[in-house]
Amino acid sequence: MNDDRPVALAGSKQRAALGILLLSANRVVSIERFADDLYAGEPPVTAVTQVQRQVSELRKLLGAEKIETRSPGYVLHVEPECLDLVRFERWTSEATQALGRSDAQAAVELVERALALWRGAPVADLTYESFAQPAIARLQELRLAALELRFDGMLALGGHTRALPELEALVWEHPLRERLRGQLMLALYRSGRQAEALEAYRKTRDTLVGEFGIEPTASLRELEHRILTQDASLDAAGGSPPEPRADRSVLVLPASDARIDALLSVVRPLGALPGHALILARLVDDERELESAAAAVNARRALLGDSLRTAAFTSIEPARDVVRLTANNDVELVVVDAPVEPPGYLFGLTERGGADLAAFSGSALDWGQGAGVFVPFGGGKHDWAALELGAWLASATRARLTLVGTSADPARGRRDASRLLADASLAVQRVVGVAAEPMLAEASEESLRAVIEPATLVVLGLPARAQEKGGLGGIYLGLVRGGSPPVLLVHRGTRPGGLAPRESQTRFSWSLEP
Repeated sequence: MNDDRPVALAGSKQRAALGILLLSANRVVSIERFADDLYAGEPPVTAVTQVQRQVSELRKLLGAEKIETRSPGYVLHVEPECLDLVRFERWTSEATQALGRSDAQAAVELVERALALWRGAPVADLTYESFAQPAIARLQELRLAALELRFDGMLALGGHTRALPELEALVWEHPLRERLRGQLMLALYRSGRQAEALEAYRKTRDTLVGEFGIEPTASLRELEHRILTQDASLDAAGGSPPEPRADRSVLVLPASDARIDALLSVVRPLGALPGHALILARLVDDERELESAAAAVNARRALLGDSLRTAAFTSIEPARDVVRLTANNDVELVVVDAPVEPPGYLFGLTERGGADLAAFSGSALDWGQGAGVFVPFGGGKHDWAALELGAWLASATRARLTLVGTSADPARGRRDASRLLADASLAVQRVVGVAAEPMLAEASEESLRAVIEPATLVVLGLPARAQEKGGLGGIYLGLVRGGSPPVLLVHRGTRPGGLAPRESQTRFSWSLEP
């Protein structure tokens, strides 16, 4: 819109150009990335000129002040309240808070107001543009999560009859979302259709066991048991029933049988925390490897018992299968082996599946050795995700947690990062309950290496573009190839994190210069 009037765009390229800028609203889009997205990874020789022409035309339509030229590209300035997505996320966040304080009526009203902003499929004009696929997947996930939140509120208010038709349609569209399955089971049970509720569970289990070789989550199994025993707390009368315990699952995907113990050594402490579950899965591309892979994961389950669920199967589309495992088991963290250079599909998992991604480089950890968990911290969103994971690991192992920030650089007029580290430490204490010790180092790879050398584990935020400025991804190769200390690289998914503040803060970057 421009002065409350629709803007007429000329052709698919102009729509795509505006889409590229809007999907990164208020952030710089480099000319290189702009051209790459505009031409689906195959920009012509004249790509830079074409980008400049598209931006010039958009300035005529939107106003020259809307699109700023800022190295290394362009930034589209948009007031937050002008974006439906901003309002949608604010209202769904407020709805979640309302439901948390048992105000189901307010929660339903807020989430329905948020859902009313939707006008069909997300980014429909750009459905076939490759650059838009991650955004489309994220928006679809956000809408589904909002619908699930709405059903929670409706069920708490006794609206199971009204919710049933929508739930049945959504479960048919998304058969692997166990939260929807559980809501459907509860709505059927409250409608006097106990047998159908149990049949819905049986179909869910058959799908999971048949396709993935895994059982439903503990929360869904618990709901089935409560239906079988006709648990009185499931009745709609008397307000909202207590919700089944939800697992915060961690999915471990070793690249080989030989790497299973190394990855498990990192995440096993998380399995001891309340509400956390560990899933170990081996995906092989040759059925001749299946027997040995299944034996390897089952051997670990025999050692760790019910705290670990396991699966092994052949896969010709690993990324798709990982996304399905993630969605099906409410996975919040996927742990993989760190390749020497991160392939793009790994980051695609976080956009499509929603979970955070952690890539581990190193041998099996001995949590009794070393100086604890070190988190180099610059304030980027992936740094916050790394901090949250590092804090949980430190809490579970009783290890020391150290936050590493940059020291002052008077020559460049840059203050030190101690205030940012203090804010991060307060957030960790509030959410996880552990204190973090600050440490300052010069903003160089050499200085950072010296500081983290005694660590038991280094947990590092990793942006999708490993050389992205303003974060720590640029030293990825050096740390992974260095081999010591062990490094866990974390890339934040689309699910909201527990620590990062909503307001943007000053970021402190590390130089790539040794």
